[in-house]
Amino acid sequence: MITLSVGEIVSLTGGRWTGSEEGLALMPRAIITDSRENAENAMFIAFRGENTDGHRYIPDVLAKGACAVLCEEEGGANEPRIVVPEVFAALRKLGSFCRSRMDIPVLGVTGSVGKTTAKEMCWAVLSAHFNTFKTPGSMNGQVGVPIALMGMEPDTQAAVIEMGISLPGEMAKLGEVVRPSMAVFMNIADAHLEALRNREGILEEKCRLLCASEDSAPVFVNGDDALLNAHDFGRRKISFGLGEHCEVRAIELESSSDGASQSCRILAPGRDFTVHIPAYGSYMVYAALAAASVGIELGLSDEEIAAGVRHYETVGHRSRIVRLSGGITLVDDCYNANPSSNRFAVDSMDALGGRKVCVLGEMREMGENSAQLHYELGRWLREKGVAAVYTSGGDSARIAAGAGDIAVHFASKAELISALPGLLRQGDTVLVKASHSCRFEDVVEALERGV
Repeated sequence: MITLSVGEIVSLTGGRWTGSEEGLALMPRAIITDSRENAENAMFIAFRGENTDGHRYIPDVLAKGACAVLCEEEGGANEPRIVVPEVFAALRKLGSFCRSRMDIPVLGVTGSVGKTTAKEMCWAVLSAHFNTFKTPGSMNGQVGVPIALMGMEPDTQAAVIEMGISLPGEMAKLGEVVRPSMAVFMNIADAHLEALRNREGILEEKCRLLCASEDSAPVFVNGDDALLNAHDFGRRKISFGLGEHCEVRAIELESSSDGASQSCRILAPGRDFTVHIPAYGSYMVYAALAAASVGIELGLSDEEIAAGVRHYETVGHRSRIVRLSGGITLVDDCYNANPSSNRFAVDSMDALGGRKVCVLGEMREMGENSAQLHYELGRWLREKGVAAVYTSGGDSARIAAGAGDIAVHFASKAELISALPGLLRQGDTVLVKASHSCRFEDVVEALERGV
């Protein structure tokens, strides 16, 4: 739900309204950025991107009933356009205003791996006590975060905002919009190296999340991550993890007999309770620990935290377990990939049993060392005892090269999909993982169809 009228949007952005006087009183039903979405009574935002220009689709959305368009170009007489010098800047103004209306705990969540999982877990836990808002899906960037903030209802009591970046300067802009009153840093790993150079560069950029926050805003960090554990944030830091030095830590980790869920005891000063995590993947414990740390800070009881963790639900193509015919267990984790997330995913396969098979695509935005990082992952897969590795796309050929004779590289995704049914065996556990733009959900869908 959008809680601003067209007139308010015009005023906040400093834009020029070219529509009718009556149109200023309208309340957009939604904000859309894709002309193929339902435009009826919605506001369309016309972005200029690398591959397309949203201004080209303004006639289409107006014909479909859009009540306003936020854009940078003049149109025909009386068209309902809000014309601004720069759409991204205008959108940040709108998001920042909506944030300023809410005097509530606002948690910013970032990290190289598992941001969305941690966001969903924190939301589940805080929802056991508060009416809690969260950024939908993976709306974690320069477009998604401001649009998400515009959907906060007046009765919201807490908010969990996922914040992701891939370029220098992006996090500072997000930080100025979100102004989190607390923040979770899940990890610092090799991701977006093409623009951010190395892990130190990634940490430096992610710390700008706090640029517009009060000095009293605490940070919750993965204490098992060497960079985060050693970093001085200049404010109170609460560490979570498995190490004994962590203030909030997990012990007695156990997986269910089918590997699809797990449990652990959480220890914190004056606290000792057990949580049951209804999800696969050893790294899920870190998401539960992050959420427990925030819950403890905000005064939730052990019972509320445990109930919240228990109600966590997996989102999208992230560690989704699918039982296929022939006794094959499919691990659908193809939303994104980098060296660390691939290792986490393969480590987690131990709990599922069976012959380990990895179907992997390219890890993109790895920078000048991309080929070496792919090759090293392949060697690690072999050392880990993975039985078979099947790859397709770009530098994924280097994964196959590193894995040696346990691997086969396919020239195209279509050839990989065609060959897989004849390569898999009864009882296999099959991980499918690649960077999001590789669209390896096509592989998952083919396996689910039995192709």
